[in-house]
Amino acid sequence: MSSAVSAYDGRPVVLDRRDGPYGEVVLRRHGELLQIIANGCFLMDTSDGRSERLLVDAARAALDGRAAPAVLIGGLGVGFSLAHAARDPSWGRITVVEREPAVVDWHRDGPLSALSAHAFADPRTVIVEDDLVAYVNETCDTFDALCLDIDNGPGWTVDMANESLYSPAGLASCARVLRPGGVLAVWSAQPSAEFEETLRNAGFTQVRTEEIPVARGVPDVVHLAVRPG
Repeated sequence: MSSAVSAYDGRPVVLDRRDGPYGEVVLRRHGELLQIIANGCFLMDTSDGRSERLLVDAARAALDGRAAPAVLIGGLGVGFSLAHAARDPSWGRITVVEREPAVVDWHRDGPLSALSAHAFADPRTVIVEDDLVAYVNETCDTFDALCLDIDNGPGWTVDMANESLYSPAGLASCARVLRPGGVLAVWSAQPSAEFEETLRNAGFTQVRTEEIPVARGVPDVVHLAVRPG
């Protein structure tokens, strides 16, 4: 079916479908929007990006004014967070960890490149193809900010394996890759007092939640916490 026909019947058009290391991942166009679907679960689209930009800005604002801070972005998605970080000259190294090779390909030379080409060309940008949970457990690199957007929230994970990232052990790994005074920022489709308490119990300080209004339902949020030191 052509995109011209889909424009009349309102149905999304699949642009690419791949079997990746973690299951099926699909890029489709729905009207003017591009959407990423993983194993049948809607992840994100190109409709807005306010919350992804706030994720990066909130982490930057919570830092202590240090020069050229290094940021780790967990999840490339449609590229809003990376593109926004790359437009800010105050960031130093910008590392993005994305586990789906297809998503990286769609940004490098596919339909999503229109959103991220400038960021991919930025010399500060480093793209790492890896699972974020494994990366924070194994890397020797450290960062001033860690911005996580790989799930719909700590209580609504895309993959059951991601649940460990929001556990005390997973948060200890996040703290390990953060420099003293570094900021952890976690995007979520809904607030979670339970996750706030888990952050405090894991030793993080200045725990708070910033809301992002949405058209309907509860607001999206960014959970913020600081590694002491």
